[in-house]
Amino acid sequence: MKIGFLGGGKMAEGILSAIADKRSVIIAERVPERARELAKKYGVAVTGDVKDVVKKASLVFLAVKPQDVGGVADEIRPLFKKGQTLVSIVAGKTLARLRGFFGKTPGLVRVMPNLALRANAGMCAVCSAPKTSKAAVAAVTRILGGAGETVVLKEKDFDAVTALSGSGPAYFAYMEEAMAEGGVKLGLKPAVARLLAEQTMYGTAKFLRESGMELRPFIEGVCTKGGTTAAGMVKLGKPAFKKIVADTLAAAAARSRELA
Repeated sequence: MKIGFLGGGKMAEGILSAIADKRSVIIAERVPERARELAKKYGVAVTGDVKDVVKKASLVFLAVKPQDVGGVADEIRPLFKKGQTLVSIVAGKTLARLRGFFGKTPGLVRVMPNLALRANAGMCAVCSAPKTSKAAVAAVTRILGGAGETVVLKEKDFDAVTALSGSGPAYFAYMEEAMAEGGVKLGLKPAVARLLAEQTMYGTAKFLRESGMELRPFIEGVCTKGGTTAAGMVKLGKPAFKKIVADTLAAAAARSRELA
């Protein structure tokens, strides 16, 4: 299967890095310096013309800026043939809007990725348009699975996905920042405080994923009665904290609906 990318940005590179056979890949990247970087680093074919990708690839990843979708669509819409699939990782573009841009010919798959793709630890939600082949959807999930975790959902869930996992890395980093700053106020050097916060968050997430342990028993197990964690949870465990988090996600989901 020939795999194409329309755009060679960091999110596209995250997916590309997980593809085992780089010889099967062709990328359209119009910034010469970036094109040379990708060709040298991955040994992939790179072109400056988006039409070359559609002519050669059966699975085409759309990885351009949202404002550039219309212009790219005008260039390539007539070139699609039956059996090709367009996979959009563009934020805020629904399947209906993509169909309007690219016409009736290609199968359509929409993906909501997150920045952790760049570390091959991404979280991607996938949905597809009616009549898109199951084989194409399976190929997309297989490719994305090499760069992290995938889940196939209905498109109606995508605003929630955007709020939780799409925007989530910023919220996660903000919590790390807050913990590190708190450590500095307790007398730690900034670099040490960040390392302690980051490794603690990473290790906890890794343990929970690998063990499959439920969250509440884990929390209660760390909170020894009368201990240090329990003392901290008196502050953190107030209902206001979870309400702030829920309100944060709700605001992001509302904005996602507006952009769509």
